[in-house]
Amino acid sequence: MVTSDSHSSSSPPGISSNNIDAYALFEALTGHKMDRRSIPSRTMSEDYEDLGNEDDDSPLLGQEPSPDEPPKEVNIGAINPYALVEAMIGHKLDRHALSTSRIISDVLQTDYEELFDLKHKSVLFAGLKLNEQERRAEELPENEIKILEERDLVTPDLSRVKTLNDLEKIGLKEVGDIRIKMARMQNGKLRLILDGQSLGRTVGNDDITETINDLVLPFRHNKEDREWAPPNSSWRDMNEALFRSIPRRFMMDGPPFAFTRNFHEQYQHRFDDPTQGAASNCWLIAAIFSVFWSNPAMINRSTRMLSSPMERSRRTLSVKFHDKGGRNNAETDTVEVDYQIPVNNSTDMPIYARSSDGFEAWPALYEKAFVKWMTGSQDRSRVDLTQAHNGDPVKAMAQINGREPRYYFTDRHSAAELAGLVRACSVNKRTISPMAAWTHATGDMFRGSNLVANHAYSVLGWVSEGQEENQYIIVRNPWGVTEPRGLTSYPGLLDRVEPEYWPPAALLDRDGVLSIEVQTFKKCFACIGVAK
Repeated sequence: MVTSDSHSSSSPPGISSNNIDAYALFEALTGHKMDRRSIPSRTMSEDYEDLGNEDDDSPLLGQEPSPDEPPKEVNIGAINPYALVEAMIGHKLDRHALSTSRIISDVLQTDYEELFDLKHKSVLFAGLKLNEQERRAEELPENEIKILEERDLVTPDLSRVKTLNDLEKIGLKEVGDIRIKMARMQNGKLRLILDGQSLGRTVGNDDITETINDLVLPFRHNKEDREWAPPNSSWRDMNEALFRSIPRRFMMDGPPFAFTRNFHEQYQHRFDDPTQGAASNCWLIAAIFSVFWSNPAMINRSTRMLSSPMERSRRTLSVKFHDKGGRNNAETDTVEVDYQIPVNNSTDMPIYARSSDGFEAWPALYEKAFVKWMTGSQDRSRVDLTQAHNGDPVKAMAQINGREPRYYFTDRHSAAELAGLVRACSVNKRTISPMAAWTHATGDMFRGSNLVANHAYSVLGWVSEGQEENQYIIVRNPWGVTEPRGLTSYPGLLDRVEPEYWPPAALLDRDGVLSIEVQTFKKCFACIGVAK
């Protein structure tokens, strides 16, 4: 039994005690500081796992499902709309407010419920197109990406429209065949919402503004001679930018007195979970978090100082990545990056990957290091982070931890097999081998489900709940956002996971963490994988 030193102090004189401090061991393994005063009490029943139904169709006792053949091409990528809109408008959004959905919809010129499915050609999937037969995404060639100008977005004057015939006069041809998006009777009036794409263009997966192009896509459109930097941003030292942002955020979140005490209470959180920025590299951020979650010791968060006679001293981080073949790949090597990252000039916040508490550097540095490695860039400071705009989260986990990627396509395995796979990779209901999954590129389930199509999620573990002991798989959205209640609802999905429901939730920031019943998981997700 592992006990703490506080209990060993009562050992008789002359008898040595080799008991391990369990708290110190936990902190060393996870890299998190533990509040020893807030350890919950446990009951004996919590030490045992429910073995489930004896009649299920799981693989033979002691065996995991056989992995499937690795896919030839994986184009998983969905832009974080919260970070994208923040980068475009230059101020922070309240991610827990219902009104935020309206802001996102207005800025991205798309109905909120149509943002999260590739079949609507949403701008969140810029640079990708839908293969309807196989329900997967394919890359768009650069020559199919159109950069919209102001005149392209101009709409006609509708103030003089009085009849349906008037709509045809201003350019809406064949009104009788126009798709009706919504119809409602209210107080004797028929209210219709028609598809009016022929009257005015909006941004989409292949029609984008120059601002969105420079933020998320690697296409420079004859700007190769200009050093890449996102709009309204500059390359700055991350530590310096975060320090400058503290007073502004402190004034927004709390009173300007007792600064030291309030700062530590509000900003020195123990959660530094990687969160996706204004990019479509969900596959990479989900992979980084999955490795970090299953074994924090695999992630190097220790920087070193570099100094030379020609330049001032600066901190760098060295990371080793492993060759796994295919694209978004390179030979096994260790790369080094400094703290220079793109920072929004208005908010003093990183535009791309950041920690969930906003004050840790390593997620941004890991993102930068991976892109530098896969592109072969020789610049330690400035790397074009849009080059990783879609990819394979399962392979990326293996590129980070050096293990082998294993793929399990949900249409080839039963729900019981998928649940058994997660359980086989977990201890105490938490994954100890990094796991990730991605959703189908389209489907009715992505309208009002708190899930996103063609999106990568970290798989964190499992839990059983209810009288019939339904099996749930715990996943995390790399956006680090759980949508407010009232926006979404879907059977088989719980929109927030608390420690009382799933104890490992106490180890992470719960924003973006979802519990999905295994049958729903099988329906919504296309593939789950592990790197072991």
